[in-house]
Amino acid sequence: QVQLVESGGGLVQPGGALRLSCAASGSIFSINAMGWYRQAPGKERELVAAIISGGSTNYADSVKGRFTISRDNAKNTVYLQMNSLKPEDTAVYYCNAKGTYRSGGLKVFNSWGQGTQVTVSS
Repeated sequence: QVQLVESGGGLVQPGGALRLSCAASGSIFSINAMGWYRQAPGKERELVAAIISGGSTNYADSVKGRFTISRDNAKNTVYLQMNSLKPEDTAVYYCNAKGTYRSGGLKVFNSWGQGTQVTVSS
């Protein structure tokens, strides 16, 4: 299977910045898409940003112009640079990856990280 390990969350003041990282490991054959989701207390999980293998990106309207998603294909790692953070960005952020892995042939995976807390507060 494929495992995702996130890092980079924490407490930051409004207007500050954080960079999240997510590294995928395992018998990966290909990763078609990687993305970041978030879930605030009492709310459903929502897509924040995603990047596909060709490099195209997609952002939630609420983060456009403030967040940037990028990917290092050689390291199977995705990053989320978050600038101009607002209190409403407070949530647990989850990494997601979709692709194929080797297991007696090729199989499809859709893996999630354990989540990292981002808190924006003064």
